[in-house]
Amino acid sequence: MLQADGGTRTAAITGAYVALVDAVETARERGWIDAKAQPITGEVAAISVGVVKGQPVLDLDYPEDSTAETDMNVVMTGDGRFVEVQGTAEGVPFDRALLDQLLDLGQAGCAELIARQAASFGADDMGGSDAHAAGANL
Repeated sequence: MLQADGGTRTAAITGAYVALVDAVETARERGWIDAKAQPITGEVAAISVGVVKGQPVLDLDYPEDSTAETDMNVVMTGDGRFVEVQGTAEGVPFDRALLDQLLDLGQAGCAELIARQAASFGADDMGGSDAHAAGANL
């Protein structure tokens, strides 16, 4: 189960996307924007990954985040492109193999979040690509 008690920045990004979709739908319902307008061009989600006690971890909680050997945020679009990757070695530098492993973990987490976003309001409401299909590509 995904939580965000350590990754408030990533939770804010993921939640802000849901709020934006909701706001656009409200504006559409009230006639403030054309019913066929698609102001949202795609999905976005963010998640934290890191290395805790030598193991890659997805969606770090606060105790994990505060003791992580490597801490990273991954922000991705629904079609599998990176918006931001920010990572820090908190002690010992990490190598490319670990970076790739953390990116893969973050990519899978973002895909799950995008699928959950779509389930919360229906993929047709988002104005971008179908989140379930996009998540399968991540």
